[in-house]
Amino acid sequence: MNALLAKTGNDAVHPAARRLLEQLAETPAAPVRLVVVAPGGYGKTALLGALDRSYREAGVEATVVDDADQLDDEDLTRLTMLAAAKEGPLVVAHRPNPRAQALRSLGETLLLPPLTVDEVGKLAKQLTGRTADASALHASTGGVPRLVERVVTARLADFRAELAALDDDVLRYLIAAEAGAARNLDLLCSLLERTPDELPEVVDGARATGLLDAEDVLLPAAAEAVRAYGPPARRLAVLQQLVEAQLTRGLPVLDLATSLLDAGSSGASAATAFATAASEALPTDPKHAARLFEAAAEAGARDAATTTGWARAAALSGDLDTALRLGDGMLSGEDPEARAAGAEIAATVLAHRGELARTAELYRWAAATDSWSRQHAATPASNSGGDGSTATQSGNEALPASATSHQAATHQTPGNSADPRASALPLDTNAAGPYTDAAAATSTSYVPNSNPAFPKPPQPTGESYRWVGPGAVDAFATIALVGTGQTTDGQAIANVPMPGVAPTLFTGAAARTANGIVESVFGCGTEALPTLVGAAAMLEPAVGGAPLPDSPAALAALAGLHAGELALAESVLERALASSVGGDLLATRHRLLLGWVAMTGGHLAAATEHRDAVAGTKLEARDELFFATLELGLARRASDLVGLQQSWERAYQASMRQQVDLFTLLPLGELAIAAARTGAHAKLSRRLERAHAMLDRLGNPPLWTVSLCWHELHAAITTEDRATAERQLAALNRFADCGRYPAALARAAECWLAVLGGTFDPGEISAAAAELHELDLCWDAARLAGQAAIRTSDRKAMVQLLEAARQFQGTTGRLESAAPTPGSATGLSALSERELEVARLVVDGLTYKQAGSKLFISGKTVEHHMARIRGKLGAADRRELLATLRELLAKPTMN
Repeated sequence: MNALLAKTGNDAVHPAARRLLEQLAETPAAPVRLVVVAPGGYGKTALLGALDRSYREAGVEATVVDDADQLDDEDLTRLTMLAAAKEGPLVVAHRPNPRAQALRSLGETLLLPPLTVDEVGKLAKQLTGRTADASALHASTGGVPRLVERVVTARLADFRAELAALDDDVLRYLIAAEAGAARNLDLLCSLLERTPDELPEVVDGARATGLLDAEDVLLPAAAEAVRAYGPPARRLAVLQQLVEAQLTRGLPVLDLATSLLDAGSSGASAATAFATAASEALPTDPKHAARLFEAAAEAGARDAATTTGWARAAALSGDLDTALRLGDGMLSGEDPEARAAGAEIAATVLAHRGELARTAELYRWAAATDSWSRQHAATPASNSGGDGSTATQSGNEALPASATSHQAATHQTPGNSADPRASALPLDTNAAGPYTDAAAATSTSYVPNSNPAFPKPPQPTGESYRWVGPGAVDAFATIALVGTGQTTDGQAIANVPMPGVAPTLFTGAAARTANGIVESVFGCGTEALPTLVGAAAMLEPAVGGAPLPDSPAALAALAGLHAGELALAESVLERALASSVGGDLLATRHRLLLGWVAMTGGHLAAATEHRDAVAGTKLEARDELFFATLELGLARRASDLVGLQQSWERAYQASMRQQVDLFTLLPLGELAIAAARTGAHAKLSRRLERAHAMLDRLGNPPLWTVSLCWHELHAAITTEDRATAERQLAALNRFADCGRYPAALARAAECWLAVLGGTFDPGEISAAAAELHELDLCWDAARLAGQAAIRTSDRKAMVQLLEAARQFQGTTGRLESAAPTPGSATGLSALSERELEVARLVVDGLTYKQAGSKLFISGKTVEHHMARIRGKLGAADRRELLATLRELLAKPTMN
């Protein structure tokens, strides 16, 4: 190494400076007139130090001036005169600065540019002896040598003294830039108390630090240094000024408040900033919103809006413990609106924890509070009631009788005038109080404390901070009441919101969902499916960060599973996942129900994928039940007796933490079959009795009862309990006129009993199994045909049945047989609406991924639909399938 380079020791020399030193080493006597220009951190001082030492050792008189941009006018004049009078070497270094432009005339300009990616990698290895990720390091440091050096040697703390020594305006600008305000001209002018014409002077000073990139954006490593090592008091003061300025203008404060989080700020302005920022973050980042709401509370915000927002964010991010704690605390407050909000929060959480009856109580209580508050807000305290009593509004006034009870009215349901269920209480959004009925009247109503007093309602203050509110609380109460068998009223919730309540998509979707659940327990119940699917579609663009006790999509999927509409259930769940309905709180539920749809259809690999997607995550009681019984069902269908035994205990314990309700009958039915297989049927008998008692209170609605009877039939078959099996067959036959699905289950049940008796017609077995397969119950179809095959003595029938069992289990959708069932659908009529949508898109040339994007489902789901279409149309391969579809789709539709 030459002498000049050796003089630099271990200092990292900028490559441009290194090249200069190499040239001077070859001609050390050559006169040099050089002006080195670069922001701070580029190695100007190291270069001048090497040159100065070299000239001194060589006995050459040279003029070497560093930081020439800091010279005042008098010193600049003297330097210019000195350069003109002397002929020896002159080297001047300065940072970019408009005042320093006069220095350019002193000599040749040497600009030190940022390091390239390769140069960053070489410098990092020179400093540490290790190979670094040069691209990532360059992105973080912008190629500034000093930043590279301090990052790779973990010496960012060295910036502490340098930042403290900066000009105050430059430091404040850097702090503002780190907080995301560098592009906000008005905000910067307010902060720095400068006009727009004066601001460039500060920006020039910030550029000279070497901490900004070419676009005047603070480099990531520099931002970390400013955040961690800027003077704490100055940083806090600047951030508070920025936040207050934004709040005054009514502009977003999320980025600024996030920067304020770790600065230890408190007080009214900080609390307001955190709460405002949390509301901004809530729709897209509930976890961050929860952190901001918590910071607002710690800074002094104790109002109901902040508490409710925190609970909402906690619930959406899956932290139900925090949400429940906050909601429970609000129940003892003085503000009726806050108490109702607390009840809504607790009701939402308890629904996820398997306490749907308690959820109903809380929603009823919130509805009563709403009704009472509306009445008393519009009625002077001295007004007398209809019975001559005086309604006072003192701080210890008890909830009026009109808000704690509701006289049941008799309603006649069209088409069901003789139905005794039609005499239950009305589900009326304008009702004065909570819902009651004969079953509920015997239970204790939910009371938040020993003295359920309500203070005087506050005057309206603008937009409500509640996420449910009067427009939807009645709907959610109805869903919970019907779900627990506490009401069977034939009057649905009105889609028109109450006076003073905005007709939002959220309230409309809630009302429509309640309508669907009410419809599901009358008649055959299948009329509820369009209502529930419509509610799910309505909520997709409108959920806006509202935690839900359950989603319309989940309830629609459950109804679809009970009705044998697996493709419909799958589609609505896929759309809910794609739209993030309910946030993380309901994503797990949607995923598990997709697993149930796949398992019910016999697609065990897909069901396993859905199960694995949520394995290892914290599950609330309801999700734990569906997860554990999904595992149980997969083990049973795979004939995995060891896995069945291992899964049984977890599933049984999960069922103990979940109260029986209408929406958990499928897991209960799976448990019943597994209990029969493991010899633990007696353990489940009491829960099955409760389920039937609930269904009895609802009049045994076919939609919900059929599946439980079907599962109990298989449990009886497993234990060879013929008497119980015959009772379940009789129940299924009672519902056989409610559609193809219950009729198919009833016919299959008859075949099962015939198989158990050893006397059966193989043709009837094949036909019943084929019908199950057409309904996508592939595994059930294969099992019926397979069990019949091993119990027949007719070898020809056995071979036919075994072949059918293999076909049923190995394909999806309806098989095109040589002898189709009379009246069965053919061609496009065999395809569901969703399958037709998929077919048209694929035939138009879209890839599976592109088609899925248009339909808001995954590409894998499109592939799954195409496989089912292929099975239904009997195509041998993809080429034949596409040719068949093109031909069929080209034909005019016949009406």
